[in-house]
Amino acid sequence: MPNRVPFPRARHLLAGTLTILSALTVVTAPAQAAPSPPGPPPTPPGFVPRTDPLPAELLPMMASPAKPGGNAEGVVIGGDQGGHRVVVMNARPRTWSAETAKWTWTPTAGNGFGDVAHAWSLPSDVRVRTAKGKVYVLSADSKGFLGAVQYPSGKRLWATDAGAPNNPHATELLPDGNVAAAASTGGWIRVYTASQGKSSSSYTEFKLKGGHGVLWDPAGKVLWAIGDDHLVSLKVGGTASKPTLTEASRVALPTQGGHDLAPVYGNRGRLWITTNYGVYQYAKSKKSFTTSYRHSGDVDLPIVKAVGNNPATGQVVLTRPRTGCATTWCTDTAEFFGTGAMDATRTLPGAQFYKIRWFVPAYQ
Repeated sequence: MPNRVPFPRARHLLAGTLTILSALTVVTAPAQAAPSPPGPPPTPPGFVPRTDPLPAELLPMMASPAKPGGNAEGVVIGGDQGGHRVVVMNARPRTWSAETAKWTWTPTAGNGFGDVAHAWSLPSDVRVRTAKGKVYVLSADSKGFLGAVQYPSGKRLWATDAGAPNNPHATELLPDGNVAAAASTGGWIRVYTASQGKSSSSYTEFKLKGGHGVLWDPAGKVLWAIGDDHLVSLKVGGTASKPTLTEASRVALPTQGGHDLAPVYGNRGRLWITTNYGVYQYAKSKKSFTTSYRHSGDVDLPIVKAVGNNPATGQVVLTRPRTGCATTWCTDTAEFFGTGAMDATRTLPGAQFYKIRWFVPAYQ
């Protein structure tokens, strides 16, 4: 009900007659702005997120990779939590160092990320995409950062702070310019309205326990997402400014603890899937998981955090926690598996990688 404020009564004497005039002015409450999505949860003082600690029973499975050597071809990209940066490396040289990196990047106030630089420290996922003829690097940081930058200029496309308590794990660029994201502790999959501005923080959300990965499927026109226990496909509806997410399919993972979700280059009908206990390929048409794939004898390993095959060579790169690394989810070593002499390892001293991927922009 609108508030009614009485206008003061005025008394006027006219021709000996007292006339009391009174009036009532109606004041209308201002229109309410459309509600905004809730902001990120407050970060407790001194809180440092733990990207993906291993359960105690899995600690004996931590890797002891071979010394650097072997043949590897191509370019890879990873998030180095030790150096708080994104790193692009050529896989061919057997010796990696900070000086041999092709590209490194960190969001700072100096390069246009002053509003979100506080949310960067522990990059958990990076990937490459193209849009309108330009190459972009997308990244998610366990401390809250979600963003996309042009490669190699580092120019900002979009970024936001999703909140450290949510523990963001992955990002994906959608065809309309929006950005999908997954958060493990937050237990959600979101589509942010990145197309609406470089700092747009509006989003739509789908709940998924232990959200770890997202991948756009241009053939099926769905967003795949992986969590602790399930692989789901989501229809992205609505508009670019007001997107929606609707579940299209759901299948239980073959083992618990979903981690990575990636395209199988050369076979659009399959997806790479990793859990705490193995590396699988998911056949979309059959809605089933399999370990019958090339190099499975080497690649089907426990606690693999990221996996993918090179579309040109077929060689597989993966990362898994290494004994002696600073945390129970990191490694300084990328492992490459192919045939015979193609098997290789590459180590960046002091690095703390959670995921390393091929520098390939294709969705599939």
